[in-house]
Amino acid sequence: MNLVIVESPTKGNTIRKFLGPKYKVLASYGHVRDLPKSEIGIDVEKNFEPKYIIPLKAKKSIKLLKEEAKKADLIILATDEDREGEAIAWHLVQALNLNEVKNQKLKIKNYQRIVFHEITKQAIENALKNPRKIEMNMVDAQQARRILDRIVGYKLSPFLWKKVFRRLSAGRVQSVAVRLIVEREKEIQNFVPHEYWTINALLLKLKNEKQALSSEKPNFCQFEAFLLKKKEKTLLKLEIKTKKEAEKIIKDLKNAEYKVANIAKKEVKRNPLPPFTTSTLQQEAWQKFRWSAKSTMQTAQQLYETGKITYHRTDSLNLSDLSLFAAKKFIIENYGKNYWPGFFKKYKAKGRTQEAHEAIRPAYPGKTPESLNFLKNQENKSPENKQFKLYDLIWRRFMACQMNQAVFDSTTVDIVAGNYTFRATGQVLKFDGFLKIYPVRFEEKELPLLEINEILELKKIIPFQHFTKPPSRYSEATLIKVLEENGIGRPSTYAPIISTVQERNYVEKDENKKLQPTEIGFLVNDLLVNHFPKIVDTGFTVEMEKDLDEIAEGKIKWVSIIKNFYNPFEENLQKKYLEVSKKDITEKPTKKKCSECGAPLLIRLGKFGKFYACSKFPKCRHTESLKENILGVKCPKCEKGEITPKRTKKNKIFYGCNQFPKCDFALWDKPTGEKCPKCGSLLVETKRSQVKCSAKDCDYTR
Repeated sequence: MNLVIVESPTKGNTIRKFLGPKYKVLASYGHVRDLPKSEIGIDVEKNFEPKYIIPLKAKKSIKLLKEEAKKADLIILATDEDREGEAIAWHLVQALNLNEVKNQKLKIKNYQRIVFHEITKQAIENALKNPRKIEMNMVDAQQARRILDRIVGYKLSPFLWKKVFRRLSAGRVQSVAVRLIVEREKEIQNFVPHEYWTINALLLKLKNEKQALSSEKPNFCQFEAFLLKKKEKTLLKLEIKTKKEAEKIIKDLKNAEYKVANIAKKEVKRNPLPPFTTSTLQQEAWQKFRWSAKSTMQTAQQLYETGKITYHRTDSLNLSDLSLFAAKKFIIENYGKNYWPGFFKKYKAKGRTQEAHEAIRPAYPGKTPESLNFLKNQENKSPENKQFKLYDLIWRRFMACQMNQAVFDSTTVDIVAGNYTFRATGQVLKFDGFLKIYPVRFEEKELPLLEINEILELKKIIPFQHFTKPPSRYSEATLIKVLEENGIGRPSTYAPIISTVQERNYVEKDENKKLQPTEIGFLVNDLLVNHFPKIVDTGFTVEMEKDLDEIAEGKIKWVSIIKNFYNPFEENLQKKYLEVSKKDITEKPTKKKCSECGAPLLIRLGKFGKFYACSKFPKCRHTESLKENILGVKCPKCEKGEITPKRTKKNKIFYGCNQFPKCDFALWDKPTGEKCPKCGSLLVETKRSQVKCSAKDCDYTR
């Protein structure tokens, strides 16, 4: 009997279907060895040797695996093919006392390492025919990342406890993500809007010259054009700065003749998007479904382990020849030869790619989402429905990437009016191509048939006042995009990074599910930037990722990388313990007096942000809220308190009375301050910008 060990029971169940009776499949439930939680677990004096232990939660599975290994002729390690999977396989070798070399003592079992990118019969059979050794360079790269993160976390966290307050923590990559979010928020806060104007002309074309000259009511065809040039100078976005400047241009234009100066027609082709990588899948799932990166990866994991998609942690755009031929067959048979471009489209990822060998695609390209019989549930958030939606997205993106281009007929018309030039653009879809299966937003706009030197009639000039806008807060999707573009983290780390910074209360989501830093996030970030700039430096983090890649490729040794980081880091840390004062960070004097004892109030920092506290603490325990109630809505229940924004334990925003626990009045939707004209209850604004009554038994809406 041969024993096959995988990470999870679900993956094991899928693999079991493709193996004969001489194989037994068991799960290790992830890592069977790890660093201890109670200490740093790294011997700095012995070249940063990690002290691995078997965690309590893994002891049961290890006991079972050891018992089954005794009965087996061969142990086959079938964990994932990335660094994490390679490390899990290596830890299994150590924990089960396995040996790669055959014909050893019976106590030491023989093992093989196999890898596959998809859980299909062919992939499993090929993997069994081609076992390989454990790639120790990949294991070393994973260990180096783990040790680096452990050093930063277990060394910096106690510093934050002592200088700020307990239970704070720091992380190597997570702290860089927090810095990006904080710096974006500072940009927004410091942004000064600038006024600018744009001018459009609504123009009319007569259907024919006879109608224009007759007394009959003419039939018009109207379209809009935007002001492009003054004389030969193109007007840039902020060129028209004030209303006065706009009015001067409008005055010049009112008596001008509007004549078609140029018409350019061309065929525009739009290419399909490449297949998904981890980051683009997370971004698209946010755009389409508003799913968090964590939720997307959980659903993708379920699809991979049940054999429906290829491995979902990848930054590669490669596609196997088998999948390309399957896509060609499906496209021609279902849509026709004109939807097939006549060649296989191959895509290349930018920068360094590693981990898995293919993009994310359906394991069986010919299987449509409907044919897989997902157990669809009426509730949108059910696991089965989420799997269907994500598979459908992956399948369509893959199939579309091998389809023909979409073709548009594009028209550009320039219209001269005195010293000014207006431009009108239009486009009409001529051939849908890949858009047939993977719709992408585009605007169809048809212009009337015009001729050069044709005179048009001005119906009206439309000025628009604008103000420049600050950059938007990051969504999970846009943050992942920035992390990837800057080489921060790797496919397997994006979702954990975003989850961790929220769990640590450094970042929270606003009402639009955008990421904003908390007061704690601001403070900890500023502290790290001022005193440990290397830790939160984007360039340093990118270089470290490159070093980890080179460890995985066998170009450098992991101990030297850790040593180069640790020695200056430890020296600076000890220096900062002496230099940094807790009072300077967490307390700020004010002129405000305590209402109970008359002593000065301080602004102090707590777990949930800043607040007023008496300077005589602990003799006087008086505290006050620092934030003003921006809503200005009285509590309708107790009529004493005010409604303020609050958060649940899961970080969801709700609105409750500030006299809690004396008053438990709460709403999920934001109160407007108005009363319902039907029943007198508070009106609230829903997420769809609809105003309705907060009373359950009242149907008033507007």
